[in-house]
Amino acid sequence: MLEKWDTTFRPKVINGARHLTQSIELCRLLKAAEKLTENDDTTWDGDMASLLLLLRLLPPTAGRKRTKMSPSDAVDKMLHFHKSRCSLDELLRRRDGRQPYILAVGRTRNRIDTFYIVVDKQLIPCQATSSLGAFDELFKSHYVFNLSYDECLGQLFTFVQTTVFNIDVATTNESPRVREFRAKVFN
Repeated sequence: MLEKWDTTFRPKVINGARHLTQSIELCRLLKAAEKLTENDDTTWDGDMASLLLLLRLLPPTAGRKRTKMSPSDAVDKMLHFHKSRCSLDELLRRRDGRQPYILAVGRTRNRIDTFYIVVDKQLIPCQATSSLGAFDELFKSHYVFNLSYDECLGQLFTFVQTTVFNIDVATTNESPRVREFRAKVFN
């Protein structure tokens, strides 16, 4: 993933996101993904912005619970920012859920000092020092701990599994949206 993202996937994600219904948040993510924002402390770095654009291209679907979730709400299931000087213990006590997510700790969203994968309220320090590397470790943590994908992030992780990592392509049940976007990436 780390080798192919910038050259193969990132430009296609940015191009695809340009065709989505424009919003302030989408424009902010596009600028960050294209690395056009230098000192904007309110948005993520270019790599994470491009991953969040991918989440908008492959949004959550109403699953078994039949509750619709927006891509902005789904971001919270994948990623959480925490200011450096605040207590991590308090944050872990407040958050519910058992699915792994990235905890980015730093001064601002585009200046992260440390990344963690949080699983069952336990912090696992990331070896990666970049947001793309942290996402790579988040994806791989599902395999290491034999976990299913969070329902609202299923399309995103299925795309990464089948398209980026080429894992179980023939046997994985993909949504039509994932198949369609993979076809756009490779055509």
